[in-house]
Order: sequence, then structure tokens, then C-alpha cells
Amino acid sequence: MTLLGDLQDYVALPRVTALRLAPDGSWLAAVVQTVGGEPPKYQSSIWRIDATGERPPVRLTRSAEGEASPEFLPDGSLLFASRRPDPQAGKKDAEAGKDKPAVWLLPSVGGEARRVVAPGGGVTGLSVAHSEQAFVYAAAMFPGAADTEGDAARRKARKEAGVNAILHEPGGRLRFWDHDLGPESVRLLGGVDPQADSADELAAGAGGAGDSDDNGAERAQPRDLTPDAGRALEEQGFDLSPDGTVVVTGWQLTEEGGHFRAEVVVIDATTGQRRTLLSEPGVDFARPSISPDGELVIAARHEHDNYDRPGDATLVLAGLPVAGVPTAYRDLLAGFDRQPLQVAWAPDSRWVYFTADDDGRCPVFRVGLDGGEPTRVTADDGAYTDLGPAPDGSCLYALRSAIDAPPAPVKIPLSALPAIPEPLPTPGAEVTLPGSLTEVATTVADGTRIRGWLVLPEGASAASPAPLLLWVHGGPMSSWNSWSWRWNPWLMAARGYAVLLPDPALSTGYGQHMIVRGWDHWGGNPYTDVMAITDAVVERPDIDGERTAMMGGSYGGYMANWIAGHTDRFAAIVSHAGLWALDQMFGTTDGPPYWRRHFGDPATHPERYELSSPHLHADKIVTPMLIIHGDKDYRVPVGESLRLWWDLIFRSAQARFLYFPDENHWVLKPADARVWYETVVAFLAEHVLGEEWQRPELL
Repeated sequence: MTLLGDLQDYVALPRVTALRLAPDGSWLAAVVQTVGGEPPKYQSSIWRIDATGERPPVRLTRSAEGEASPEFLPDGSLLFASRRPDPQAGKKDAEAGKDKPAVWLLPSVGGEARRVVAPGGGVTGLSVAHSEQAFVYAAAMFPGAADTEGDAARRKARKEAGVNAILHEPGGRLRFWDHDLGPESVRLLGGVDPQADSADELAAGAGGAGDSDDNGAERAQPRDLTPDAGRALEEQGFDLSPDGTVVVTGWQLTEEGGHFRAEVVVIDATTGQRRTLLSEPGVDFARPSISPDGELVIAARHEHDNYDRPGDATLVLAGLPVAGVPTAYRDLLAGFDRQPLQVAWAPDSRWVYFTADDDGRCPVFRVGLDGGEPTRVTADDGAYTDLGPAPDGSCLYALRSAIDAPPAPVKIPLSALPAIPEPLPTPGAEVTLPGSLTEVATTVADGTRIRGWLVLPEGASAASPAPLLLWVHGGPMSSWNSWSWRWNPWLMAARGYAVLLPDPALSTGYGQHMIVRGWDHWGGNPYTDVMAITDAVVERPDIDGERTAMMGGSYGGYMANWIAGHTDRFAAIVSHAGLWALDQMFGTTDGPPYWRRHFGDPATHPERYELSSPHLHADKIVTPMLIIHGDKDYRVPVGESLRLWWDLIFRSAQARFLYFPDENHWVLKPADARVWYETVVAFLAEHVLGEEWQRPELL
């Protein structure tokens, strides 16, 4: 029995979730998630990882509230976010910031961490300068509040009155993923004077309302750089220049009909003066990053999807500083038929490293500022995140995962490309897998190669073929290319199932053509692709084609619902957070304008809804279904599964409904994740393996 065989052990495994490289390149700060507290919940701490790999990881922080989002200052001091209480704060101040993340500083010379800023609405983002002791942070503030003290007063008045109501007006979203937006909105605030030259000065000059320094003197208040932001900074990335003088950030504009687009703007960190850097109709610019020499900005450029075609994505380069008008930009990835994800500058500002989904992997690439052909940096099957180029340019640090490997820190030498990563000691789990991984593919009618991963359980053979579980990914623009703690096929392999992870039409990593193939009909090529690769896999002698099941979440849940109405070949189907009635879902999700561009107005252009909506095929469903949904899921609202449930019950179909009143799109609490898998395993065992139904104990 491996650690993946016991669900309670599995949910408790330590997980590395983020990585940052120290300015001198000597060590990395890793965020590690573990289970603790009563009732059990996931908690994060920060660990020190030796960049040479010679010493074991060391835990740096520990509190019941946890720590995350590490960022280094130039002197090696470490900023991080935490909800931990400040032992030096007065009772009034401590109560005001209760349960909201504040910024803390851990000095480079060691010692106790100290709280730096504690806005009443909590810190939602952080960026540091790389040559000056300065930072900016994002915090939620109430409209009309001129400063942090005014925000605190408004917050206090609402609390004392017992008011939680939100008044929405045209020009903003209502919800995002699993939380309401408003009445607060995000602003950027300057942490300190950019001329501060030590961690002590930093801590002394960046207080929140009511904060005082170690001598009891009230700290200077942070500078509000965006008092008129409104909803412009919701979910936008930002970056502080190396000298701390300017900030570049995404800036969301509201357009007619509730549509949005995002610019990139430059903000003076002293005066708050703002000017537009990148702006274009029908385009979003996102995740801007300033070069180490402070002269250039790179950003992602995403064309808006429309009814006729999906938008493409690339990286663009613009100069900094600029005049007060939008600047011309240069496409760094012209002709590169992959969509860039994470980006990192080389320390000499001559190269840009980025990741992109590619044929069931997510490798690192490098491109020069001349916009030439990108070079692949990594030679393996890994999927990479959290890129950290070494200061001397000799190597790159990152988190590497794969379908068969959880995220772990690695060192990637750059002397000869493509390179094989060198593993570093990890504070995360090192698991023993209950089977093996192989790549599978087939060719469909239009000549397209459809590939995927096949997880085989131990002992699968022609003499003992394994039952097959088809597992379709979410997105839909996504790919099976990395480890997932939430959607983990190895948990099913530990129970004897082979698991097929296909990348059908709409998947990323295969060029824009693959997305176009499924654009106008979600139940068209994506469905036939999934069925074709399933047909190919069940022909294998180590697969039992008479015992098959299907499952998926989000778009994978949509495909589960669609498959249920179009074939009876599976013994059981699991639909997690699946789309059911498309006209209903696209009007109640957290981002209706996005879907309206893709599918059109259902009142005037119903064709695509009628072509692709699973609920129109409810009468044909005969396969037993397990429906799963969280009530706090605002991306695919719970109404989809409620309607699916009653549509099945009215037709006397076989169904069960696992409902989580306080979970979101993913189901994140350790005990709930365990119950999720226990229910899925029991449901599949009943219908695929012929075993008696075993109701999970906690249900």
C-alpha cells in the first residue's frame, strides 16, 4: 500500500506551492502546505531551501494562521503575508486586522518577524523593488475612503451596524470564483520611501492605521497610489520598478454591455500620476513585468474571443518610461503557435524565460529581445512554474511537476540547451506511485492526432486487464500535463483502475488549430476525440473494455453530462461542477460577458446553445450518475447541478448528489476532499466492479 492508497494519509501530504529565489541566489523560499488545526485545514509555512542542494530544507515560519506569498527585498529580508496576530499590537489594532492577511518582514540577519502593514481589508498582492528597499501592495478599501484611517472608520461603522449588503452599479463584476466583489475595491499603496536603505527603516515607515514602531511612535501612513481605481485593479497583476519609482499594472476598463478589457498603465510611485502604456480595442494586456535594467516592460497580450474564432495570446515588449500616450509594442513570439503562461526576465535583461503548454507538457522556453525563434530550455516531460533565474545567469530555479511527480524545486543549468533539471532537496512529499505512466494517441477522421496519458495500475496485463476510467480535464482550454493534488489519477490507480487523461479539441499545447476545432460546438469534435482515443485504449490487452466509467470536473463535468446523453457505453459517470443548461449557466456565472462573446446572445443567437447544451438530451440518459457540486462555486453555479439532479429524478434515472454547502469550484478542505474521493470510489465500485454500495462514514 502506497501513501496514495490511504485517503487520509494522502490529504495530509506536504505540498510545495510556491518558490522564490533570494537576491544573492544562495537560497530559495518555498511555501509548503500541510494539514493542521481543529477542524483540520490546510496551513502554509515558509521553508528555506539551499540553492546548492547540499543542505536539507529548514522551516522558517510557523503559526496557526500560516504564511504565504514570500518576496525578497534587496538586502535579503523576506516579506510575506500572514493572518497571524501581532504580539506588539494593541487590542484595538489587533481586532481591526483580525483574520485579514498583513505584510510581515523577516530580517535577513535572523530574529523574529515583525508586522509591516496591516490594512483593514487585508493585503491581496505584493511587489518589491530589486535595487531599493521599497515595495507596493494591493489592499481592499471602501469607496470614498481617502486613506487607511478613513477606510478603518467605514469598516467599523458597517460592522457596528451589522450591515453586509452590497450595492452594485454598472461597471463591475458581482462575484469572482468563490467570493463576492464589493463593497470594497482594490487599490495600490506605496510601502515606503524608495530611498529607505535598511529593513529597519522599511518597517518604521510602512504602517497601517494605528500602527506604531518599537518606540511607540506612530508610523507614517502608506501612500494611496490609486484613489480612483474603482474596479480597475480587480484580479490584475502589477510590478514595481527596480528603483521603486514606478509601478506597472493591469487596469481594467468597463465597456458597453458590461464587457471588459484590460490595459497596462504606469503609475508614479511618489505622486500617483498614471499614464497608459499598452491599450488596444478587443485586447487584454496582463501580467506586466519590468526588466531588471528598468527600461522595458513585457506583458501578455490576449485577443478577445469572439463568436467566429478564439483569441490568440502572445508576449509583447514596450519601452519604459514613455510619454503620456499609448506606446507601440513589439510581438516577441510572432509565429510561435503556443500560448505563453508564466514569464521571468534574465538578470541581464537580454532574455525572457516563459512557460507554455506543449504536447502534454509545460516546458520552459527562452526568447531574445529581438523576437527570434524561442529556444526550448527544458528537455524532459515536466511542467514548470515559479521561474527564478540565478543572478549570475548560469541556471534557472523552478518548481517542476509532471503527471507522475508532485511539484518539487529544481535547478536547471543553462550552459547547454535543452537541459535536464537537477532536483533539489524538497520539503514536499515524495510519493511512491501505484503503477506506471504511458503516452497514448490516435488519429481522428479529420487527420488530427489526439494524444493523452494512460495511468496503468500495478499488475495490469493481458491476464488481468484493468477497468478503465476516462477522466476529461476542465478548462476547456487546458491540458493534462502536470501533477494535480485535486484531480489525481493515481488515487484511482491505487484502487485498480487504469485512467485515461486525453487532450481533445479545445486543449492547449497543440496550436490554435486545436482550439478552433471545438470552438463552435463543444459537443462536437471534443466529444468524438474523447470517444476515439477511448476506443483506441480499450483495444489494449491490459484494459478491460467491458468495465469502463467516465468522470470530469468543470468543462470535464460538461463533457460528463454530454456523454451521458449521447452514449450508454459507460457503466457509471461522475459529473463534478458540470455545465448543464448553457443559457442558464452563462447568465449566472461570475463572468457572463466572456461567454456572451463566445456563444452570442441566447435571445438572438440561440443556435450554439441549442447545439451544445447537454440538458436538451436529458431523455436519453440511462447511465447511473454521481453529481457533485459546491454551493460557493460562482464559476459554474450550483444551479447547474440542481437542475441536472431534478431533470434526472423527474425521469427516474439512477443518480446520487454529493453537495458541499461551503465549498467552491474545487473542494479544498482536507476532510471534504477525502469525502469526495470516498464517494467517487464507492460509486464506481458499485457500478463498475459490481460491489455493494458503501456509504462513506462521514456522510
